[in-house]
Amino acid sequence: MSLDGFYDVTAVGNAIVDTLAPAQSGFLNAHSLTKGMMTLINRSQSDKIAKLIDPIKQQSGGSAANTIAGLASLGGKCAFIGKVADDASGNLFSHDMQALGVDFRTSKADPEEFATAQCMVLITEDSDRTMATYLGVSTELAPDDLDPAKIRNAKITYLEGYLFDKEMAKEAFHAAAIMAHTAGKMVALTLSDPFCVERHRDDFRNLVSGHIDLLFCNEQELMTLYGTDDFEAALSRVADHAEICAVTQGAKGASIIFHGKRFDIKAQPVQKLIDTTGAGDLFAAGFLYGFTQEKDPFECGNLGAWAAARIIQQVGARSEDNLQQALAA
Repeated sequence: MSLDGFYDVTAVGNAIVDTLAPAQSGFLNAHSLTKGMMTLINRSQSDKIAKLIDPIKQQSGGSAANTIAGLASLGGKCAFIGKVADDASGNLFSHDMQALGVDFRTSKADPEEFATAQCMVLITEDSDRTMATYLGVSTELAPDDLDPAKIRNAKITYLEGYLFDKEMAKEAFHAAAIMAHTAGKMVALTLSDPFCVERHRDDFRNLVSGHIDLLFCNEQELMTLYGTDDFEAALSRVADHAEICAVTQGAKGASIIFHGKRFDIKAQPVQKLIDTTGAGDLFAAGFLYGFTQEKDPFECGNLGAWAAARIIQQVGARSEDNLQQALAA
């Protein structure tokens, strides 16, 4: 596989606008939201919850989009493929990505039919985050929405597991992987969420074993993928399916499988934990930045741990600082 390309990474994922707000556990229970997890909701539920919360911040989000934003802030050259509607949220998402220098151009859907995806990120007193997500038009992504040039001209095409709930999206993933591999480029996948993996375990296993060169996940997602509560057993199995796997383990750090060899990465020190939103997304951003700059596995893992540690000391998954400048400081 080649690490040549006009873009470092092109991501395919959900284009979401995040609304961050504080919440109590009782509020989560009242709306059938599982603490610390992402729950899919419909448009009316999204509108109802939005009226009841007191937002801290609103910004464009989505797992893969957050990774791309972090990578761009580190100095990477990036593109993003996703769907938005012609509404205020769609305009906000487009503006935010373009302001970061990310190549994002798309036709916008009719808001009467679909709205831009919304995610209420509810932050409890222990700094954990619970997500209530209306996926809106983002789930309508189909193979025809892919931009072959952005995929062929990227060193890595990065796919978001959250997008895997509809058959059209699955078809788009396979089509994107084939485009990238036909051009001699690499394909990465983030598993996104244990519940997402559980819903699509067999499909994800097939995707990982047949199309994925670089897998990102946390330890729970990895164990769910292989139907085991033994982390070491799951790590051993994934080594047979993906050339490279980066598994985050929270305060324990991360484990990297790199062409059959294991590298354990220590978590970076954190002065004050504020919000865990985006920790995995920014780990992927740091790792991908290192990888596309041809750093060794330890450097890639440490860059990921550094980016993750920075993001959990602020509210939200988009860095308030220029990460390239912070890294050079």
